[in-house]
Amino acid sequence: MTSPDHRIRIGWAGRWTISAAPDAVSGPHWTAIVNQNTPPELVAALTAALAQDWADGQDRFLVAPSPYWADSVAPLVAAGWERTGAELGTVELAAPDGNAGVYINRSRRELEDGTQLWAGPPGWGNRAEITFSPRTPSHLIAATAAAFTDPTPVARWRESLHPELAARAQLTPVVPPRPPVPTPRDLRPRLGVRPPVPVGSIPRWSTATTPSTTPSAALPARPAARR
Repeated sequence: MTSPDHRIRIGWAGRWTISAAPDAVSGPHWTAIVNQNTPPELVAALTAALAQDWADGQDRFLVAPSPYWADSVAPLVAAGWERTGAELGTVELAAPDGNAGVYINRSRRELEDGTQLWAGPPGWGNRAEITFSPRTPSHLIAATAAAFTDPTPVARWRESLHPELAARAQLTPVVPPRPPVPTPRDLRPRLGVRPPVPVGSIPRWSTATTPSTTPSAALPARPAARR
């Protein structure tokens, strides 16, 4: 997919390739390569910041990176990531638990790898990697790095997690809530409306009758007895 002006391009071919150019026909000014193991939340953090830059209309997604390496990884430093041993001209930081890190190439600008964020144990099927070319704006790298420290829980299928990743994660089963217990008000429409029972009615088996309100007819007179 591309931005409406075709300067930002996002593609998937076994891995994500995200790039930005000064115009629709020029080559990429910078590129980010995201491998197949990278969680979608990390990719979304980068693309959301990139889309906001484009919407602002100031071409901030093409600015030169900061000369200070710490500006790109400020969220990681604030979260307690510490520097580890690195080669001359490079900077490396590691998360407190050792499960994630960042590599920054400061000297050899001709290399494609400028800054690489990684997470997970080594291995093609385990480790997530996002590699930014040297001219990537620092604020876009920082926006992606901030997602590495976001403590918000995310949903994952247990079957899709590699055993090595599952062993390093804090997994909490998600149990579907039980249906609520119906109240008498909920049950009333199901039972229907019963006809009212008449009060004071006479059972059918009774022989009693109700008194008449009209006078009885006169009985015929008996004939006189003969002597």
